[in-house]
Amino acid sequence: MKRVFSVLCILIIGISFTACNDDASKTSTANEPANQATESKGQSGVQDEASAKNVVQIAAGSKDHTTLVAAVQAADLVNALSNAGPFTVFAPTNEAFAALPAGTVEGLLKPEKKDDLTDILQYHVSVGVFKTENMSDGQAIGQVNGSNITISKKDGKFFVNGNAEIKATIPASNGVIYVIDKVLLPPADKK
Repeated sequence: MKRVFSVLCILIIGISFTACNDDASKTSTANEPANQATESKGQSGVQDEASAKNVVQIAAGSKDHTTLVAAVQAADLVNALSNAGPFTVFAPTNEAFAALPAGTVEGLLKPEKKDDLTDILQYHVSVGVFKTENMSDGQAIGQVNGSNITISKKDGKFFVNGNAEIKATIPASNGVIYVIDKVLLPPADKK
């Protein structure tokens, strides 16, 4: 009798285990297309309507930053800037890009100029959150491209590299955006 009971227990456990594995494989198969879609888009493909927007989502929703968004897309930086960060992004407005010499933006958006565009965009991004209340006159901040920017303060206003004024501060889920009125151009020789 003990032997029959033991065999029955093993049989029940085996059937239960097999049933659980079947459910897990069905769940896995059912989720594969969704996971593949997210993987192919990277972090930017994650849909989350409940959380605060990240720096890319905020810029994409701004009518004043369409040129910046187009540049970020052309440089394939959407996923990088959609990650957890934290980032400090100095975001030039459309007017700032329009002030560049004629043809500059169009030229940088060409596929063969992707490396130059990436360098310029990465010069607008710092890893970490740098709040204005903690910034000081003459402070150097390392940028993602390996160069530094310099913060200055004049009459209660903050400037980047002496001439790009910080016009607005926008908090994001993965950092902070500073709207600036000039495009930052990296130094020719990085140190």
